[in-house]
Amino acid sequence: MAGRLSRAAALIMSQNGVVSRSSSALRQRSGMGLPVGKHIVPDKPLAVNDELTWDNGTPFPEPCIDRIAETVGKYEALGWLCGGLGFFVSLGLLAVWNDKESTIPFTPKVYPYDNLRVELGGEP
Repeated sequence: MAGRLSRAAALIMSQNGVVSRSSSALRQRSGMGLPVGKHIVPDKPLAVNDELTWDNGTPFPEPCIDRIAETVGKYEALGWLCGGLGFFVSLGLLAVWNDKESTIPFTPKVYPYDNLRVELGGEP
């Protein structure tokens, strides 16, 4: 039994075995290159703001920074930010103010016989 297992292991690990075939396939086929294409070495001086353009070889390079300055003003963005933060602060303060569970640190017990009304001194 042990001889058959060692023979099977030798076949798997041998020169033409499964392990050698899979490792060579990984070496040959998994080198797919960079995620953005080939690295192009510049042969002339770069433009002043070249790092602000995303050029991955397509005919239409994109700006790296989203240009929202023309559509949303500085003070309008500040107003939206303060309004959103104010909403969440007021929601948190409302939750703290309305928190009844923190005033009762334990679950109230429920007793039989109308919550022991007579036994605790109530009217029969």
